[in-house]
Amino acid sequence: MPLNDQDQVNLLKDILSNQQTDCCGSVSEYEQLERLVKSLMVNTNVNHDVKTVLQEIYYYSQNGIQSKNINDHIDSNQQRLSNWVNEIDQLT
Repeated sequence: MPLNDQDQVNLLKDILSNQQTDCCGSVSEYEQLERLVKSLMVNTNVNHDVKTVLQEIYYYSQNGIQSKNINDHIDSNQQRLSNWVNEIDQLT
């Protein structure tokens, strides 16, 4: 059963929140973030303002995949992770 757009947004927020709280993650989480963002970006039901945040999350994911130390990457983006979760909550 495919996820609807709200389910995808909730999953995206969960992954970002977990990375922020736990200060750790994995390449597979970044790959999942990329897939979610790509799917939401082409969805016409998603608010345009959310798409701006999604673009930032996409770049964060790409940088995370290429990072030599994933946990340092998450640690250096703590404020951004918090901001993204808050922005998505307000815009959805």
